[in-house]
Amino acid sequence: MIPNLLWSLLSLIPVACFCYTLVPPKLVYIFLGISLAGYMLPSSFYNAIQIKNLNFFKKTGVSIVQKYTQNGAVINGLMRKKFPGYKLLYNKRTIESQYKKTYFFEKFHFIMLLFFLFTTIFSLRQSYYRWALIITITNIIYNIYPILLQHYIRLRIELLLKSKRE
Repeated sequence: MIPNLLWSLLSLIPVACFCYTLVPPKLVYIFLGISLAGYMLPSSFYNAIQIKNLNFFKKTGVSIVQKYTQNGAVINGLMRKKFPGYKLLYNKRTIESQYKKTYFFEKFHFIMLLFFLFTTIFSLRQSYYRWALIITITNIIYNIYPILLQHYIRLRIELLLKSKRE
């Protein structure tokens, strides 16, 4: 939880500073309102944009990033070292729960992606090119990669469930 909090703060601070100092408050609220509409999109929308090519995830490094995430191999290894009895249970219920969580996380990062995108467009229109670059890089790292990660996790779960059925 603490790494996620720190990661979020590092990513949100530049955008918050930009919005607080250079974006009219009314426009920030408009950006937020439009972005929050992404939460109302059904799972079918997220299924339609789902990438289903494992090679794509390997080429873009998503499969490597997954090792360092909250439920990745590195964190699980550290947990096992600290708590030798620590073990993840992989049963149908936990797999389905993990699958559902991917939609929740993807929706959150999609909302943030939209907000960062609107902020980037505003910064470009106002000729704040450095800010546009900073926010774009932050958007890629903080939102696009996590969205791709959710696609990767869903695809791996689907392949796992498919292999168990056969």
